Amino acid sequence: MIEVEPHIGTLNEGSLHAALKADYAQPGDEFEVPLDRFVIDIRRDDLLIEIQTSSFASMGNKLDHLLPDHRVLLVHPIAVETYLQKPGAKPRKSPKRGSVYDLFEELVSIPTLLDHPNLSLEIALVSVIKVQEPDPKLRRGRGGFRTSDRILREVVERHRFDQVTDLLDLVPDGLPAEFTTADLAALAGIKRDIAQRMAYCFRPLGLFHERHRTKAGIHYSLAR
Repeated sequence: MIEVEPHIGTLNEGSLHAALKADYAQPGDEFEVPLDRFVIDIRRDDLLIEIQTSSFASMGNKLDHLLPDHRVLLVHPIAVETYLQKPGAKPRKSPKRGSVYDLFEELVSIPTLLDHPNLSLEIALVSVIKVQEPDPKLRRGRGGFRTSDRILREVVERHRFDQVTDLLDLVPDGLPAEFTTADLAALAGIKRDIAQRMAYCFRPLGLFHERHRTKAGIHYSLAR
């Protein structure tokens, strides 16, 4: 890992974003590079690397502007392991676990995101510490604490998608010729709402074809 010194625009970034930027850095990279009206996290020769720790929807305008003339790698972390750190207490492991399939919660906002030859997406499955601070304004149901920062513990795994068809790697084996999102959820070991988001993204990308509808839901087939 290369140590990345603070540049303009980096002093207020979150710890997770800064740590991932350092993790992806290589010798010769440039950081926080102004390009037109945007600032690029990392520029490596003709490749632009953007670390996106929040919603993909906020990236739409930036990607629309950059992709016609530049190759872009969009890196998005998903926490598969989370430790909660409250003041004066030892970190406590949260029962909530993410997975690579959580990327579809973001892709639904721009489902054809990967349908561009200049764009690659890398999902970094990470272990993080959520630093929580007391906030009397929050409802009791949220514990009265807010997350003030996320700290990277380690990158557990990476999934790279260089083209649309790479997403088919996330389709489990054993699907029947025609299937519903219930079948998809059962075989992938995910909740049905995630399978529904997956199908919502795969339809406009041409990876799933809608066949017909029954009381069980929409029946799909895989693109051949």
